[in-house]
Amino acid sequence: MRLKDVYRLELPPTADMHVHLRQDEVMNLVVPYIPRGGVDTVFVMPNLQPPITSVAAALEYKSLLQAIEPRVNYLMSLYAGIAGVKLYPQGVTTNSESGVAGDFVEAYAPTFAAMEEHDIVLNLHGEVPGTVPTDNISLEELFLPTLKRLNERYPKLRIVLEHCSTAAAIDAVRSCSPMVAGTITAHHLYLTGDMSEVDPHAFCKPIPKTPSDRDALLKAVCSGDPKFFFGSDSAPHPLVTKQGKTVPAGVFTQPYATQLVLLALEEATEKGIIDEKDVTQESIEGFLSLFGRRFYKLPEPLPSGPRIVMKRAGQTIPASIKDADGTLEIGISRSGASVFSVRHVSS
Repeated sequence: MRLKDVYRLELPPTADMHVHLRQDEVMNLVVPYIPRGGVDTVFVMPNLQPPITSVAAALEYKSLLQAIEPRVNYLMSLYAGIAGVKLYPQGVTTNSESGVAGDFVEAYAPTFAAMEEHDIVLNLHGEVPGTVPTDNISLEELFLPTLKRLNERYPKLRIVLEHCSTAAAIDAVRSCSPMVAGTITAHHLYLTGDMSEVDPHAFCKPIPKTPSDRDALLKAVCSGDPKFFFGSDSAPHPLVTKQGKTVPAGVFTQPYATQLVLLALEEATEKGIIDEKDVTQESIEGFLSLFGRRFYKLPEPLPSGPRIVMKRAGQTIPASIKDADGTLEIGISRSGASVFSVRHVSS
């Protein structure tokens, strides 16, 4: 499929299996934009202040989200009955100061064994804390032996390596058993490390890597491999902090989540990074909607059920979104880019 020539595309709604919806004013602003990105299901990260560490707190958070936008299916997670447990190595990303430290494979062995027994998904931020020892290896690559160790020790534990950013991560997920999968963001399909160094709106963790790493992610998206599915890792921050001296990590893509994936595939096809024959209806639906739901054992969209209709209608990504009185503003990734419009339709 040559996306550049596609005027209309109909897909099942996107399942975004890794989002940050924040709290308070930021939450109130960003949550209504979830459907605008073609999404009807989100797996919500728990790194709030304070973090979500109990089922009661997760359900309370869910009720707040549902009150804002009831059309979305919110899958909740715990920081430490819910859809999964998120593990953050201490200090690797926003609000991860309470994350685990040291050899967590041993320290949390009873927890992992219980999760395996009760079929609860382990969601991993796959980076080691600290700085890289050389320029030839990333914090993500240093973490990959731990991923394999977990898979070998707990063979029935479902594990997701979140926001894969390297070719090595793709290879590692593929080398593990079918119980291991990986999410890929929209922004890691078009950003590289040099961009994140000069543009605060491109700065995120894991940091985008080399063009060859980006290309490996693009090829994984089109591969039809059910081990890889969409997780935007959309992470909003007020514009005033993104333009400050200490820039927080996070790329905000939620209002155009599906559109940005399609734009990245379109551009990669035009550049010859991926072959247009690999960009098929099936591979797009699998990555954006089906594979994630299957891994989490969620109901799949019915052919006769709700759909999203993508059209080329002159839609351009704005620079930001603002609340009603203009006091809160959040910048959007790839402002100015032309993308598909999205409309949700019922059967």
